[in-house]
Amino acid sequence: MRTKKQKFFLFLKIFGAILLLALASLYFFRDALLQKIISRAESKFEKEYNCSFLVKKAAFIGLSGVELSEIVLVPKQADTLLSVEKIKTDINLLQLITGNIQLQKLEIKNGFIQLIKNKNGRNFDAFLKRDKSEKVSESRNYAKLTYRILTKILNLVPSEMELENLSFRIVDMHRYVTMHIDHLQLENHQLQTAINVKTSTFSQNWNIAGFADPRDRKADLKFSNSDTTKIQVPYIDERFGLKSSFDSIHVNLNKLDMESGELHIDGFASISNFTVNHPKVAQKDVVIKNARFDYRFLLGSDFVSLDSTSTAQLNNIKIKPFAEYSTEKDTIYKLKIDMEKMKAQDFITSLPEGLFTHFEGMEAEGDFDYKLNFEYNKNKPNALVFDSKINKENLKITKYGQANLSKLNEGFTYRAIENGVPQRPILVSSANPNYTSLDQIAPYLEKAVLTSEDPSFFTHRGFINEAFKQSIIKNIRTKKFSRGASTISMQLVKNVFLTREKTLSRKLEEILLVYILENNRIASKSRMLEVYFNVIEWGPNVYGIGEAAHFYFNKRPIDLNLNECLFLASIVPKPKKFMWQFDNEGKQKRYAEQHQRFIKNLMFRRALIFPEDTIGEFPMTISGRARSFLKLKVVRDSIPADSLSMDEFDF
Repeated sequence: MRTKKQKFFLFLKIFGAILLLALASLYFFRDALLQKIISRAESKFEKEYNCSFLVKKAAFIGLSGVELSEIVLVPKQADTLLSVEKIKTDINLLQLITGNIQLQKLEIKNGFIQLIKNKNGRNFDAFLKRDKSEKVSESRNYAKLTYRILTKILNLVPSEMELENLSFRIVDMHRYVTMHIDHLQLENHQLQTAINVKTSTFSQNWNIAGFADPRDRKADLKFSNSDTTKIQVPYIDERFGLKSSFDSIHVNLNKLDMESGELHIDGFASISNFTVNHPKVAQKDVVIKNARFDYRFLLGSDFVSLDSTSTAQLNNIKIKPFAEYSTEKDTIYKLKIDMEKMKAQDFITSLPEGLFTHFEGMEAEGDFDYKLNFEYNKNKPNALVFDSKINKENLKITKYGQANLSKLNEGFTYRAIENGVPQRPILVSSANPNYTSLDQIAPYLEKAVLTSEDPSFFTHRGFINEAFKQSIIKNIRTKKFSRGASTISMQLVKNVFLTREKTLSRKLEEILLVYILENNRIASKSRMLEVYFNVIEWGPNVYGIGEAAHFYFNKRPIDLNLNECLFLASIVPKPKKFMWQFDNEGKQKRYAEQHQRFIKNLMFRRALIFPEDTIGEFPMTISGRARSFLKLKVVRDSIPADSLSMDEFDF
């Protein structure tokens, strides 16, 4: 009778024999197994993506080497998506069976990948379509999902790699980009390559070099040009009119690990001399000399966040951002910004060149810090949190730049700019017979305009937090910028110191200038409102309330009645289109009357007017030069649309 020890050794022998037999079978039948896997891939591409995937020759070399020849992927009735002459790699047989492939070595020679869009369509559309049979899980674990995807991608990046004569092409109708690699090598965790980039507008050679270890999930790479010129970002200049370039980019991945069910991704990215040019950004090049982002992303089962230990630096401006998307109970978006205490002058000199042209030459004393707290609950939008605070210490403007805010306290010449063209000069002082001081403007008009445009003008400091909240809520709901939160202070700064261009630069300058104007008490509220009434546009080539009162009613501003003031207040947002409030008989349309009645009712509720103010009132009638525009509108409406262009009328 056998002992337990003998039985154990017998089991080991049998198990070893079976394992040896299995390995031998795998070795001898591995080519057949490889062909079966390729056939399965060909069938999958045919069935799910309507593509022809062909491998002319596939065979094992040595113990674990695999060599594929003439690999082609062609969507039906479309241009070739991929073509490679030879691929050679090492694959673990067990990984090949389980599908958990981790490449150790990779050689690719002579090939291309191309994404093409032409009159016949796109050759990559099939790969963008979502499988309708896939069910979206209501409970998605963001950490596990992201970790699984990133792990699969990094497993496909070999520890050692050599690429020769490979191209990546993008063809979008008449636009194209070609990135060609003569030779790329990854050896001993060191990556080195040069990429030739060609478009219809430029040709450059980029260098990529640095450390890369896909198994340890770490990288430190630098992108630069082969000469002293900047790297130009291809395609987006022709596709979107956005020209951008930079001297170099440094990208670092220091950590990618799961810890206690949470995914940690740490590293940094920096860029030098980043330049952007687009008419929606600014009228000139915007240059950021140095920027760096030290990131720490944290993902859990029900949240994705940028940890508050992350830092972002723009020249000398340093902030600690926190952002989070959470779905634990409700869908919640959070954003917090903490700007460290810094000198005001360092802030001014750190602003991107070209983005704040009106601040160039400005000098300031003192320190300040800034904090922002934003939270939006998708299921409770009205509970939105928006808290923006600036804490200042001895902050003082000692010298103005291009925008001299102190001129509001003096007489000056104002020229509106439309489509880049300066309009006729308007003298904002008593030397102008049309200039009207605040005490010579009908009180009804002041109350109506404030009710319509900025009810808390005399109490706020340039901005209304509640208005910002409501603006954000509506813009999120409509998924577009459909409502602003402009105050009279902002309109005044835009009119007097800036232009009407709709650019990011103008909006950012407007916000900063308003803050400086309001929080340094540069001009009194009454003076600001008086200037506002005398510079804003009230109609076609009509500037200031003095001109407007005569243009519409042949009156002085002090003599305007309530209904006339309500009309003038209602056209402030779009003064050049006032004539479309009237029908062909010169009577106001119903929607215009309802809007003015709405303003009047608000004035009643706020005790700005009383019932006795409406005693003996008459319907509003246009009696000034504006009547000619109403007649012109009638003429236009009587002519067939295809025989007359609006360009024939210079409004």
